[in-house]
Amino acid sequence: MIDFRYHLVSIVAIFLSLAVGLVLGATALSDPLLGTLQKEAERAGKRSEELRTRQRELLTQTEYQERFARMVGPRVLAGQLKNQSVVLIETPGAGEGGLDKVGELLGEKVAGATVTGRVTIQSKYLDDERLATLDRLAEQLKPAGTTFPEGATPHDKAARVLSGALVTRDPAKALRDDASGKAILEAFRSAGFVTLSGKPAQHATLAVMIAPSSPYQDGAESDNKALIALAGGLDGAGRGAVLAGPLTAVAEGGLIAALRDADTGDDVSSVDTLDMSSGQIITVLALEGQLAGKTGHFGIGEGAGTDLPVPGPGASQ
Repeated sequence: MIDFRYHLVSIVAIFLSLAVGLVLGATALSDPLLGTLQKEAERAGKRSEELRTRQRELLTQTEYQERFARMVGPRVLAGQLKNQSVVLIETPGAGEGGLDKVGELLGEKVAGATVTGRVTIQSKYLDDERLATLDRLAEQLKPAGTTFPEGATPHDKAARVLSGALVTRDPAKALRDDASGKAILEAFRSAGFVTLSGKPAQHATLAVMIAPSSPYQDGAESDNKALIALAGGLDGAGRGAVLAGPLTAVAEGGLIAALRDADTGDDVSSVDTLDMSSGQIITVLALEGQLAGKTGHFGIGEGAGTDLPVPGPGASQ
């Protein structure tokens, strides 16, 4: 009769056999497996070092190009917008760095233009719950004799009223204090739709609008349409407008991407490299092109027609 001791010995023997088999199998496989893993690790390390070297090379090239653009840019732009004036428009979510640098290049020390001021569009301007308020404000503030097209949205109306208070095609009205324009801008400011700095009511001849750094998440299509209406209004009321922003603004849902797909893109120029020194220079050159009646989409993103505009001989009124 088989007793418990026999079962115990059998079970122990089975586990010992399994253990011995695992040890022998591991010993047989360890050398080739370790060799393969070691080769893969060496290849990965070599590839990683190659990528780090390439990254350093690209960074060096980018820094060189930035230094070159900063050095050459002022010479290229010198006096190109003499006798012109520009208003800067900042959209919700726009980065300030590019706008500040463009403002410096536009100024009298470089391109020769006068920057009248800055208008920052607040998120309330795009809020669907404030549409009725925006519509009433535009209707109340529209200049005498102004009629809105049939089917105009509140943003279409607001764009026309705001644009008329900010820019002009008439050189005689540029850089002049305008009580009506001040009243319009103050009303939009009091309602929380904009903030103001400088003297934007003095009327500029040109406008630069800065796109959001990232596409809007909720209601992107309607928000983009509202801002494109404003860009179109500025172009129509003045002598030209440019929408500029970083490459991310050309991503799906981005404002520059929307402009390039819209009919307004036939009139308003765009630049998608504003976060680069070269893009800031191109923004100023794009304004010069607008003065000559030329619309272009510049940069490296989707929908860009060319890298950069050709500098002209200089602008005048």
